Amino acid sequence: MSHSKSDLESAFADEPALIPYVVAGDPGIEETKEYVRALVRGGADVIELGLPFSEPIADGPTIQNAIQRALDGGMNPRKYLDLVSELDVDVPIVCMTYYNLIYQYGDEEGVEAFVSAAADAGIAGLIVPDLPVEESGPLRLACDEYGLDLVFIVAPTTTDRRKRRISTQASGFVYVQARMGTTGAQEDVSGDTHESLQRLAGSDLPKAVGFGVSEGEHAREIVSAGADGVVVGSALVDIVASGEDVAERLEAKAAELKSGARKGRQDIPEPERTSN
Repeated sequence: MSHSKSDLESAFADEPALIPYVVAGDPGIEETKEYVRALVRGGADVIELGLPFSEPIADGPTIQNAIQRALDGGMNPRKYLDLVSELDVDVPIVCMTYYNLIYQYGDEEGVEAFVSAAADAGIAGLIVPDLPVEESGPLRLACDEYGLDLVFIVAPTTTDRRKRRISTQASGFVYVQARMGTTGAQEDVSGDTHESLQRLAGSDLPKAVGFGVSEGEHAREIVSAGADGVVVGSALVDIVASGEDVAERLEAKAAELKSGARKGRQDIPEPERTSN
């Protein structure tokens, strides 16, 4: 699919992208703004900001607990969009949420009201893990109309047929799920990661690997295996949950991960490098 590069895709242009995830409203709106600014200072190229949903099926206990804290604090879609519109950062914001919240937003059922409001708030793209690519047509059309990217997750079990379908619908980047199961920090990089990246070698979109990434060395290994970026969630949400020196620790963890990603790019022999 030929296309001009969006802000989101351009975030991968110069070096491997760091995409940290935090839950909006965990533990409060002002804290979220502070934490996002800290992650950007640490080297984040894109912020994946979770819009809390009561049944987050793709998320492990760490993020489920963060979502519950945010919901208990009163976070909802309208407050979320207000928060995004007030963020004073120069990196793209991607909304990660579930389809029901998008569909039910506004006075009438349908996706257009949310996508329009998201565009007005300054959101660059959407990740909707419970939306099958086969049913994504209406959201894809709305995103095209309002200039948002629609990011799909490719799992180790994704069939080649579905992968081809995703390649026709996805924009911004492809989110490569590093391992089966739900999100959560892990000790090592799954062997599935290398195989998934090889299967996506022909994609013209950047590839960012998530699920289980928590250390700089993970980022290095993933980028050296051919990824264009890394997505990190649970390791950061754990820092938020601790409540101790959160902004400073988030900035330091982001810097560690970004450094690892850069080292991974340096590990790749020069002729094999490709630019997106």
